[in-house]
Amino acid sequence: MKNFTRFFWFCSGANFSLLKRSPTESNKYIGIGATVFFTGVLAALAAGYALFTVFQSIWPAIFFGLLWGLMIFNLDRFIVSSMRKREKAWAEWKLAIPRLVLAVLLALVISKPLELKMFEREIDRKIDEKRTEFITESKLNLAKGFPEIQELEAKIDTLKSEVATSEEFRNKVQLEYDAERFGEKTAGTSGVVGLGTNAKKKEQQLDAAQVTLDELRLRNQVRIDTLEAQIREFIALRQLEFEKQQPGIEGFDGLAARMEVLDALTKESSAMAMANVFIMLLFIAIETAPIFVKLISPRGPYDEYLELHEDKVRLFKGEKWTFAKGESEARVGYFQDTHFYATDLQKEKTNRKNKAQTESEISEIEERFRG
Repeated sequence: MKNFTRFFWFCSGANFSLLKRSPTESNKYIGIGATVFFTGVLAALAAGYALFTVFQSIWPAIFFGLLWGLMIFNLDRFIVSSMRKREKAWAEWKLAIPRLVLAVLLALVISKPLELKMFEREIDRKIDEKRTEFITESKLNLAKGFPEIQELEAKIDTLKSEVATSEEFRNKVQLEYDAERFGEKTAGTSGVVGLGTNAKKKEQQLDAAQVTLDELRLRNQVRIDTLEAQIREFIALRQLEFEKQQPGIEGFDGLAARMEVLDALTKESSAMAMANVFIMLLFIAIETAPIFVKLISPRGPYDEYLELHEDKVRLFKGEKWTFAKGESEARVGYFQDTHFYATDLQKEKTNRKNKAQTESEISEIEERFRG
């Protein structure tokens, strides 16, 4: 239990020696440290999931997730430990506002990957729908990009239509021939039963129609086979183009795609939008909780000890500065006094030497004149 206490004290950024002197503050800083720690854990999980969707590999996601969690933990610990309880509330809030803004930004960053994980099933379903739409759209665009296939299919339909028309004519002649043989009276038959002159003419027409149909079938089938072979070549080319685009369609599962789908889902469903907002508010509350705890909690013994310690440091600094300044001024004064004294002595020596030299030169000149 003692190890957990010290660990959460460390997470809160508190000074151990000061907290030991104010045991009534221990629980408050344990709560602050636990909040900071679990915020870092949630940040690591969120970053790990987000990076797994990017790398599609577990080890890079774990490594960078832990790195991100430690960074968030360190930022939260710095934000909390850098706050000081002052006697004026407005001074505390003025210092806390930038920290609150940073905490809100961190909460938004942490909450988004976890939102993606919570709505994973709905997002996967929407992504599948998007992929189906992309596949359909891709096929339509490819069909427009290969108009030769439609042209060849139209030619095949024309050839088949010619065969069908010839077959209808042959069937019509067959009916007239049968009617002539069985003595059915129509506009094109005589109504006499048996193979008479008219029946033989109908038979000749039927044979000619059958020969024409067979020749047309054979000729058009050769052309149809050629056209179908060309169509298969164009279809193969179209399939190759589609296969080139398919990895991009199948890869529509990244972080940006999931965020886009989540945004679309929240616009379509008011329930998801509400849940999304509540999740975001929850993480904002978790991230800003340590700051608000320090703001709303009364000034305790730990804060008094901390301020006293900082005041002692400031006083000690002032004393050291005063001593250092006095010593410096003393050294400067001593230097100036000794330097100026030495200069005066040197000047006096120089003057005496010059005076003696001048008197010597004057004496020599006087002796010359006397001589």
